[in-house]
Amino acid sequence: MENYKVKDIELAEKGRLLIDWAESRMPVLMHLRKKYQETKPLKGLTVAGCLHVTKETAVLVETIVAAGAEVAWSGCNPLSTNDKVAAALAANGIPVFAWHGMNKEEFYWAIDKTIEANPDLTLDDGADLIFQMHSKHKEKSTKVIGGTEETTTGVHRLRAMGESGKLLYPIIAVNDTPTKWQFDNVYGTGQSTLDGILRATSILIAGKIVVVAGYGHCGRGVAMRSQGLGAKVIVTEVDPVQALKATLEGHNVMTMDQAAPQGDIFVTATGIKDIITGKHFEQMKDGAVVCNTGHYDVEINIGDLESLAKSVREVRPNNEEYLLEGDRRIFLLAKGRLVNLAAAEGHPSEVMDMSFANQLQALIYLNENSSKLDNRVHDVPEEIDTEIATLKLNTMGMEIDELTPEQITYLSDYSAGT
Repeated sequence: MENYKVKDIELAEKGRLLIDWAESRMPVLMHLRKKYQETKPLKGLTVAGCLHVTKETAVLVETIVAAGAEVAWSGCNPLSTNDKVAAALAANGIPVFAWHGMNKEEFYWAIDKTIEANPDLTLDDGADLIFQMHSKHKEKSTKVIGGTEETTTGVHRLRAMGESGKLLYPIIAVNDTPTKWQFDNVYGTGQSTLDGILRATSILIAGKIVVVAGYGHCGRGVAMRSQGLGAKVIVTEVDPVQALKATLEGHNVMTMDQAAPQGDIFVTATGIKDIITGKHFEQMKDGAVVCNTGHYDVEINIGDLESLAKSVREVRPNNEEYLLEGDRRIFLLAKGRLVNLAAAEGHPSEVMDMSFANQLQALIYLNENSSKLDNRVHDVPEEIDTEIATLKLNTMGMEIDELTPEQITYLSDYSAGT
């Protein structure tokens, strides 16, 4: 039996073209691949990954293999797998268990298949693999020397596990390092979310009122790109500091109760459940578009929407029309899952170049230092972040200044005054 499960292995050639394109846009990761093909810092290790199966992820997977590891891979979202890419990975001998449109049972079956490989390291986006290791396969966790986590939602949950003493191995919070969240979360999410909305609706953004729930890094990116396309942006928040930031960056701030009757497009980006519920659907305009760019499909209460609807029909791919009383229509995109991955292709390759370089470097760091790390969530070492930023600037043909010895001395000279 083949050691993979994908939608259609015959899609491999088309998937390889997508991967080749991504490689041409990811110079940092390709530089590291060339370097580690020689040194094999992950030789003898097995890496289990649970991360969106996109063309960018494929570049990371094949770089991990080039660094000497064996891998087993699943997708971290039922609707985010690119079936062409999954087929290309399988055709290249990668044990991959992912296809677009998985149900819940299939989703966790695929994760279990990767755990069968007895991993030494885990790589996660949302922590589903780590949770499965800790709950269903605890005996296999004794072999694991460490793991990485890609997204905000997963890091929050894993920090809570670490603080309560429940983590069985150390985790590196790739999400929290500057060369990830300041670029991937802001610019990647901003562009790819709007890309997903446009592919699913083909509507004009200019002149619309876009309601962004949550003004963290992801929400800020969505607000920025919406504003850039001519939208008026309303931000809803629970954090007064973030709300002030949104205000000073030119957005209106109010509660979701206040925003519900005003918005044309609603985007949730909080990582919290029940951001948009029945009382909000009851207030929305005819034709309102609702979508989510947070990791899980709980931010929009779809059960409430279904209970209010007289009928539901798919009017475009990843676009369902819910007909409410009074013939008011609300359009839900991507079934409330990540609109940027379910309805589009995820973040641009150029920004994922840095995020996935961090993933690779964090795996190597864990292999070399796990014995010194306790079982909690750790930051990416600053030297890794600096190296990746420097490599990215170099690939863009840019140079920056360096401090002179005198300037370095001045920085630490507390006696220097006016």
